[in-house]
Amino acid sequence: MSVLKEFQDFAVKGNVIDLAVGVIIGGAFGKIVDSLVNDIVMPIISTLLGGHIDFTNLFLVLGSIPDGVPRTFDALKKAGVPIFAYGNFITISINFILLAFVIFQMVKVVNKIRLRDAPPPPPTPEDVILLREIRDSLKK
Repeated sequence: MSVLKEFQDFAVKGNVIDLAVGVIIGGAFGKIVDSLVNDIVMPIISTLLGGHIDFTNLFLVLGSIPDGVPRTFDALKKAGVPIFAYGNFITISINFILLAFVIFQMVKVVNKIRLRDAPPPPPTPEDVILLREIRDSLKK
């Protein structure tokens, strides 16, 4: 019975519940960032680079292409042809950089709020102040 009690104590602690909520919100937030990258940022970048480049379809074929298989990313992937998909890597890298930047900004805001709402430090006791004054006068 003690193992069950230990597990119950562990599972209902605030840290475990906070972690679960963080994972769920993180998953949803990841979808938002994916949409931001794929639907907003990448079209702007591809337009700035002189055309409507779809980075997910930038790849190099590393094997032979079977007869009748079109030279598209999805068709080659389904056919099991080895592909060096550097465009997908570029998209995921931009996704990561944006996600890291947004999380960095969120942490900065939360830290500012915590510092603003933190209680002021307790006043220094008078005996400590007196001892500091004695120390300073002895130094002179």
